[in-house]
Amino acid sequence: MLYIILVFICILYVILIICFYLGFDKVPNFEEKSSSTKTKFSIVIPFRNEVLNLPPLLDSISLFHYDNNMYEFIFVDDNSTDNSVKKIEQCINNSNKDIRIIKNDRTTSSPKKDAITSAIKIAKYDWIITTDADCILPKFWLDTFNCYIQKNNPKMIVAPVAYYNSIESFLKRFQVLDFLSLMGATIGGFGINKPFLCNGANLAYTKELFINVNGFNGNTNIASGDDIFLMEKALQTDKNAIHYLKAKSSIVLTQPQPSWRLLISQRKRWAAKTSNYNSVFGKLVGLIVLFMNASIVISLFLAVLNIINWPLFIFIFILKLLSDFALLYKTSRFFNQEKYLYSFFASALIYPLFSVYIAFISMFTSYKWKDRRFNK
Repeated sequence: MLYIILVFICILYVILIICFYLGFDKVPNFEEKSSSTKTKFSIVIPFRNEVLNLPPLLDSISLFHYDNNMYEFIFVDDNSTDNSVKKIEQCINNSNKDIRIIKNDRTTSSPKKDAITSAIKIAKYDWIITTDADCILPKFWLDTFNCYIQKNNPKMIVAPVAYYNSIESFLKRFQVLDFLSLMGATIGGFGINKPFLCNGANLAYTKELFINVNGFNGNTNIASGDDIFLMEKALQTDKNAIHYLKAKSSIVLTQPQPSWRLLISQRKRWAAKTSNYNSVFGKLVGLIVLFMNASIVISLFLAVLNIINWPLFIFIFILKLLSDFALLYKTSRFFNQEKYLYSFFASALIYPLFSVYIAFISMFTSYKWKDRRFNK
């Protein structure tokens, strides 16, 4: 019976990854082209104690190609205690771009959702784009969004995010591969018409949509999830208006965590919101992935104890290895990060243990984020 369960979970997992693999190509690549019509954007960036991360972001903003009078930046200060505000003010004084800083109006237990809501209330333009203070924005970012909007008339756009190109440590390579798998599942989900993931570091939507779904009402008790919960609500109103922008010119770069401790804290934060997903498909994916990783850990333990035979463990592990590599290879090619695949095997050995550990501790412990402690 145990053998049947382990093999059944493995088959479900492989089928899921194959669906994402096939779905990835069903989302067409989009190339930015010149457009006479211009969309105006309000770009919202919440921040708290980001003085060390702001210079790359501000430098990337200075290189923007889009017309300066067609967008604004709204930085939302979430009670920073460092020199973040001063750093942005220096940028404002030396720039001809429309940049302003506002204070976060805290009304809920979710600081980031409050920050985005505060900005949208005073935003000049109908199209809102959210990103993070530790990101680098591509030069033709807004041009690409504009062209896509003019051609497809969406109400929400999910766009790609990748980690900085850095191979200086195994920890960072591990995170790059893990993040690529999430991006592969995100794009694949859209390809099979089952969107269930997005990333607030590169997410655009109309102010009208935000108002129509009552913003973040209903999940403000959860600190994170400003992206996925909003997308879930949008999907319930008009599924066909939610699009994925698969364009290299729209890739936003962000930073991997510098230590295992901070990585664990980040993943606990991500895991804390999964039980609150409304998407049945999203919950199913999470369970299949968790059960697959747990199966690898359990079958290894049982093989060591001679309760099951080693060929079964090797069979399950190799099937997972091959399916994961197929999706990662396809995703890494889109993001031009194939060079990280040489760490795939070592990461594949560690990831099941890491994943099961995160799932377990997230059920019983709080997490720290931006120097604040949050309960599950």
